[in-house]
Amino acid sequence: MIIKGIAVSSGIAFGQAKVLKPSHAKLDYHLIPHAQLHQEQQRLTAALDALIKQIVLSAEHLDKASEHHQLIDADLMFLEDEELQLELNQTIANQQFSAALAVEHTFAKQAQILKDMDSPYLACRADDVICLGQRLISTILNGHCTSHSQLPENCILFTKDITPAEFAILPLERINAIVLQTGGVTSHTAILARSAEIPTLMNCNVEFDELVDGAQVAVDAIGGALYLSPTSPDHQHLSQLKQQALIRKAGLTKFRDQVTQTADGHSVALLANVGCISEINHLADVGAEGVGLFRTEFMFMHSAELPDEQTQYQRYCDAVQLLDGKPLTIRTMDLGADKEVPALTMVHEENPALGIRGVRYTLTHTLLFNAQLKAILRAANHGPIRLMFPMVNQVEELEAVFELIEECKQQLVEDEKGFGELSLGIVVETPAAVFNLPSMVPMLDFISIGTNDLTQYTMAADRANPQLVEQFPVLSPVIVKLIAQCIEAAKTANVTVSMCGELASNPAATALLIGLGIDELSVSLSALLEVKQELSHWRYPQCVNIAQQALVTSRIEELNVLLTHCRLS
Repeated sequence: MIIKGIAVSSGIAFGQAKVLKPSHAKLDYHLIPHAQLHQEQQRLTAALDALIKQIVLSAEHLDKASEHHQLIDADLMFLEDEELQLELNQTIANQQFSAALAVEHTFAKQAQILKDMDSPYLACRADDVICLGQRLISTILNGHCTSHSQLPENCILFTKDITPAEFAILPLERINAIVLQTGGVTSHTAILARSAEIPTLMNCNVEFDELVDGAQVAVDAIGGALYLSPTSPDHQHLSQLKQQALIRKAGLTKFRDQVTQTADGHSVALLANVGCISEINHLADVGAEGVGLFRTEFMFMHSAELPDEQTQYQRYCDAVQLLDGKPLTIRTMDLGADKEVPALTMVHEENPALGIRGVRYTLTHTLLFNAQLKAILRAANHGPIRLMFPMVNQVEELEAVFELIEECKQQLVEDEKGFGELSLGIVVETPAAVFNLPSMVPMLDFISIGTNDLTQYTMAADRANPQLVEQFPVLSPVIVKLIAQCIEAAKTANVTVSMCGELASNPAATALLIGLGIDELSVSLSALLEVKQELSHWRYPQCVNIAQQALVTSRIEELNVLLTHCRLS
């Protein structure tokens, strides 16, 4: 039997099923007598204390700067929230609910609030909240926390969902793959699974009652399929796929130390997109030439308190030191839209994607922005830093940012703090930015094209909506033309052109992008060697020819056929 799912961490795996079934203990929906309400509140407090203690213990062995630790902090911060705890206790007292029922009711309400914000990121966070609530209910009913730390060897782990805190304490060396009933590509679990390189399927419609611990199963997290009781031909087919993937991966390692260039010597810089300091440690593993995008908002989004100037300064200095002279491209905090910050009060907007986000947010929160700018300026005294600003659409915004930078420099002089000079750029993410580039590039040292948002705003299509992916892909004729227009404006002013969007990580587009004139590609760590290999197959005149043909296409299918044909020929 084959069940489809969404592959969020690539790979093929075989093993025995280990099912972590949700608690089937029935909640008591009877009203609790007034005399017993205080006892229920005590059960709640004890369960919260026990779960918080386990989460704290699970995070102790992790690097505090790691994304794993930051995601665990999100769970911890939610449980420790005084307003949440007060609401739970008031629900018990006012509604005469049991502790478990109060948790189910309150956590469901909190999750719905997140879902109503119409944000893919927060919708995934809503799933985490429900999962965390179930874990707390189980702790209340059982009197102790259920631990997932003991699992059999070579298991395929089946569970409805799993929180970052639970993931952190899993014995990953015993797990061959993970299959989840819920979740999405941007969920926390997906991020952690990719980081751990564990084949993972999500949104897999498998009935746990049909699974038996120890049953032989197989996971195809390349094609997105779960095999229950795989047949001999299934095993043979998947084994071949696994072998091909391993050979392909091993073959890529030879490119790690090679110069990034086409077959005829046209050089292109290949950098990495990172979200935290710990990822910079892995740049050497794939031969990245530096960081082309450091997403600084992550340190705000997964922290209970806002990182102050000194904390940020230390983080950026750590990054500079790890890179040892290689470029560090920092994007200032890209907040707003679907990115919520627990320590900040974010104003509800009817249409957040078109609201106060990116540079609009930072220009209206200058105290927050100044702290980041000063930290980056100080860190630039210790090594080369390129600083870029998200969602800049017009020259007036750029001028306002530059004025703040000068004010920050003056404040640092007054405080007798040293600072270095920065290379300055913007992330081009809207048609307005493309058309306004001629007025902005004379003020810049580089630009970076963010194709995810550029596609979304050009097509008026939500890039997180799976129903729109086929009709409005990241690569289409109009996006090719906009990229070409960006490059022309930048080259006229002798400004370097980088690309940090999803398109840069797609090997099928590599030749086209080089032919259009891109100087740098900033890609995900997992895609870097494959892009490097792809680049080495081409001669520069071939790339230019592909770009010229792509610029005269008018249909998505026509463009796809062109790129496919060129790669096969």
